[in-house]
Amino acid sequence: MTLALAGFGTAVPEHVLTQQEAVELHTTFCGIDDTRARTLRALYRRSGVARRHSVILSASEGPLPHRQAFYPPARCAQDPGPATASRMERYEAHAPPLAADACRRALRRAGVRPSEVSHLVTVSCTGFFAPGLDAAVIDALELSRDAQRTHVGFMGCHGALNGLRLADSFVRSDPGSVVLVCSVELCSLHFAYGWDPEMLVANALFADGAAAVVGRAHDPSDADAWCLRAMGTHLMPDSEEDMSWRIGDHGFRMTLSARVPDLIQEHVGTWLRAWLSAYGLGIEDIASWAVHPGGPRILGAVERTVGASRAISEVPREVLAEFGNMSSATILFILQRLRERDAPRPCLALAFGPGLVVEAALIV
Repeated sequence: MTLALAGFGTAVPEHVLTQQEAVELHTTFCGIDDTRARTLRALYRRSGVARRHSVILSASEGPLPHRQAFYPPARCAQDPGPATASRMERYEAHAPPLAADACRRALRRAGVRPSEVSHLVTVSCTGFFAPGLDAAVIDALELSRDAQRTHVGFMGCHGALNGLRLADSFVRSDPGSVVLVCSVELCSLHFAYGWDPEMLVANALFADGAAAVVGRAHDPSDADAWCLRAMGTHLMPDSEEDMSWRIGDHGFRMTLSARVPDLIQEHVGTWLRAWLSAYGLGIEDIASWAVHPGGPRILGAVERTVGASRAISEVPREVLAEFGNMSSATILFILQRLRERDAPRPCLALAFGPGLVVEAALIV
């Protein structure tokens, strides 16, 4: 039995910050000196991000210091900002309604009533609370109280693909299943004060958003359905310290080494060719690509390792520019856009996360 991706839905917080505004806010309230401010502005310009939505904003226009109150100005160079408990309080307040909004849109596009959902898979790596997102979504959407719940937590930017793997398993074991997969990430709650080069990159890229998809057994009469044919994963050797995501006292802390693009270029193409060959396909047979935009260098590394042109990352670059890197939700934003444009198939989705891991989904 094949999983059909019956409907996508996305949602972002109401208020937005341009990348130019973001870097000015960063330099101002973190007390960055002029020399470092120039470096920071260059980093933000190269990020590929034009604007980002965030739950910390109270307005989209007006004086920058008045548009957010969550992050106070640094009192000294050693000020680490709000404690993790405060950040998680904000996560608990804002993640459920954003997730529910994306789910409503996905259900509506799939033509599925909330009462029909048999399985709910929630995905997030930017916050924790219990009862969690799953219970909150059930309440908000009035899903069945008997809907089976699974949470994919702390897996990073590829988490939504792990969610699709679960949906595929549920439908294969019970073709009558209707699975709602929802990813929500509030990355802006982990803004890092100070001058930590690894966290500076995260500060320049990450944003907030939610995305959902409804999965159900494919109806053979629906020739236009996007269906999941296969999934693969590869844990790259000797890469444990190159990308990580750990809980600190003042937000979650990312390790993102400069080696990540090189590791992707070295390993992903070789693995991908072997994996695709098991399904009678080669790189040249992939008609469209949904590559998670971890940043411009990540996209460039994927293009080089598969020997393809910049065209494969056209839509990912659009999403990165318009919304920033929303961690696990981003890949569903990209798939939704490709689906709306009736992109040719097969489509290959790729996302990367701590490990360093690549996850792949082949959609036909």
